Parts: sequence; structure tokens; C-alpha cells
Amino acid sequence: MAENFGAILVIDDEDAMRHMLKMLLTREGYQVDLASHGQEGLARLKDKAFDYVLCDIQMPVMGGLSFLEQALADGFSGPIIMMSAYGTVDTAIQSMKLGAYDYVSKPFKADEIILTLKKAEEREQLRRENLKLREEAKKTYNFSNIISKSPAMKKIFQTISRVAEYKTSVLVTGPSGSGKELVARAIHHNGPRRDKPFMAVDCGAIPENLLESELFGFVKGAFTDAYRDKKGLLAEAAGGTFFLDEIGELPVSLQVKLLRVLQEEEIRPVGDTHSYKIDVRIIAATSRDLSEEVAARRFRQDLYYRINVMSIVLPRLAERKEDIPLLTEHFIEKLNRRLNHQVDRAGPEVMAIFMSYQWPGNVRELENVIERAMVLTEGSVITLDSLPPEIAGKNFATPCSELEPSGFDPIADGDLSIKKGTKHLEKMLIIQALKKTGGNRTHASRLLEISHMSLLSKIKKYAVDL
Repeated sequence: MAENFGAILVIDDEDAMRHMLKMLLTREGYQVDLASHGQEGLARLKDKAFDYVLCDIQMPVMGGLSFLEQALADGFSGPIIMMSAYGTVDTAIQSMKLGAYDYVSKPFKADEIILTLKKAEEREQLRRENLKLREEAKKTYNFSNIISKSPAMKKIFQTISRVAEYKTSVLVTGPSGSGKELVARAIHHNGPRRDKPFMAVDCGAIPENLLESELFGFVKGAFTDAYRDKKGLLAEAAGGTFFLDEIGELPVSLQVKLLRVLQEEEIRPVGDTHSYKIDVRIIAATSRDLSEEVAARRFRQDLYYRINVMSIVLPRLAERKEDIPLLTEHFIEKLNRRLNHQVDRAGPEVMAIFMSYQWPGNVRELENVIERAMVLTEGSVITLDSLPPEIAGKNFATPCSELEPSGFDPIADGDLSIKKGTKHLEKMLIIQALKKTGGNRTHASRLLEISHMSLLSKIKKYAVDL
């Protein structure tokens, strides 16, 4: 059953065809109106809002192609699907050039019409979501709303402003959670391509055997289950920006094809014998050191030079701690709207923890921690009780005076037991690691090169007083 975009206008001069389609589409859950020629169809469009139109091409009074041109000129924005028993490839191409969504040849199977409508429904949903996202993006990604006062980020904003106007390839590097995709979106939405598509793909999230067909598309018969041509994501982004996240994960075989996109501005779908010109801006991002990947022969040197025309390096959140209070305030305001909460601020002890914590997950981790805290907070102020134990500090923040070794020296005392000496050394190292990290057990376990669970077990074993 169609739940969302279900009002259809069927235009056909054959009574039997109109009524057959009405029965079929009504059974599927669509609301169906009928017209016998193009002029009657235009009158119906003025009287009622329709989501789709199924229109015959050969009709008296006004034919389908004339209807198509006039309907689009009048502002109809839904998919128009053309039908004809007299159609040729040229007719199909002509209707598509005039703005038709798709073309179906008579006689057709019922499933073919339903499948075409379902595809159109998905397209309409995506189109509306994209419009919504673009409106949100205009608010989210213009620089007046970017949350930072650190000198390092302000330099990055200046770079974004300059590079946004050009088609220059950009490589954004930085640790996970530092906002690489946000930078890519800011470049797109502050440049001349802002009203065109922005497509983002995580190269490490799609299986290697599917990645080529997802990026470049394929033609009918290229492989099993390729029942029809399919546009690739690069083609979907034509005129706009294509963002390749974690490009270091891209297989070497696809690096060659991507290099062709950058050098020749053309793509070749899987199974096709022809290449097609494409206008798309490439922005790539990685948390890896691509120069090391090049040296290890895991990344092509020529592709590295092509994508690294302009480089933007994002700092860790720990390197711009002056932004933490601003980001905290921003996330509280944002999450209040989403969670329907009324949290005013983070308490002073929480902010002290935020400012001293190293944030290995960067801005993303800060937002996640604040969201968790707001879910657990009952009042209007975020307190230590609502923070994760590994961040809260109260369960492991041990005064330095309590972390000093006991003074026991097995060698000085004449005790040469390796077993006892090893235990003593382990305890001393644990105490010193906790002292160095301010009592943070997660960071201490990394310094000690043992697991967090192993550290907890040894703390208990050696009765390290927390």
C-alpha cells in the first residue's frame, strides 16, 4: 500500500486501459483520477494536487508530449511517466529530454507499472528530504553558526572561504570525530555548488566487491542481477560535490578509476564500453597519514598528488580547549530541542572535568557525552553523577599524596624473590601511571600497555587505594 505520495492522474484515450489501470492502482492503495486526453489532464491538474501522472503519448485533442511540456511549464513537479504502444527509442529519449521521469512501452505487465511507481515514490521522498536538508544546511553550515573561537579553527575557516569558490580538490585530514565531513559540507554550502547535490560515501563502510558499482554505476547485464542500468553515486552528484570519507580505505583498483575522474573528468560504469563526461568536485578525507600509505604502496602516489591540491588539517579537540565551553553550550541548546529537555548548563565541576579530559573521540565524543548526561540529568544542571565513569573522575581521581609508593625496596631488604619483586614493580608502575594521568584509568592502561580490565584487576589485586 502506498502511504505517502498516492494521488495519481491517469491520462489515456482508451477506455479499457484507463479502467484497467484504475482497478490495478486502486488495489495497490493509490487514489486514481482519469482523463481521456492532454487538455482534460491539464484541467484535472488545476483542480487537484497529484503526486504522479501516467500519460499516454498518442492521443487525440492533445498528445502526451504536448501535455508533458505544458504541465511542467505550469509548475507540476511530480514524476510524469509516459506510456505508448507506438513508441520508439527516439520517442522515449524525447520524452525524457522534455522532463518525463520514466517511459513504459505498451503492452506492459502490471508489476512493471507498480515497480516504476515505487521507484518514483522513492525519488520523491529523497527529493523532499534533500530540499529539507538543504534548508537546514543553509543554517547549519554557514560560518556565522560555526562554533569556535580558537585561532587554529579560524585559520581553517579562512581557508574554507577561499577554496569554496573553486573546483579545486581538497584533502581534509584529522583524527576521528574532529569534524572532517562538516568541513566538506561547509566548503560545498559556501560555494557556487551549494544548490547542487552533496554526496558522501565512507570508503570503509561499503564492501569492496560492491564499491565500484556503487560509485560508478553499471549497465544492464554487467553482472548477475544487473537487470537494468543504474546510475552511480558519482553521476548522482553531477554538478555538485562528492565527498570520499576515509579515502585511505579505497582499494588500489578503484584508485585508478578515481584518478581518471580527477584527470579526465569522466566516468565509465561497470560493464560499459564508453566513458561519460562528468562535472563533480571531489573532496576527500582521511584519519590516516596518506604519505605513509604511499610509501607502503597501499595508496597511489599520483592519486595522492591529485586529491591533495589543497590540504586542511583539523586539530584534536584537546588542542583547542578554549572551544569546549562554547561547544558544550551549543550541544545543550541543540539537544534540548531534540530531547525536549530543559537543561540550562553544565555544572562547574563538570566543566572542570571537560577541560582536563583529553577527548580521544574529539567533538563527536563530547556531543555523545553531553547527550548521555542530559538523558540521565533530572534537574536543569548537568552534574558528575550523569557522566560516564571513565570521564567523571570521581571514581578514580586520587590525590597524588595517596599514590606514592609504599617505600618497600625488596633489594635493600635482602629479599631477592622475583615473584615478590615483580609484584612490587607492577604496583609501582600502576601508581605512577595513575599519577601521571591524574587518576584516569583508561589513559593509565594505555601507558602501561595493558587492557583496561587488566588494570582494574591489578588495582584490586595490589590494593591500590582509590
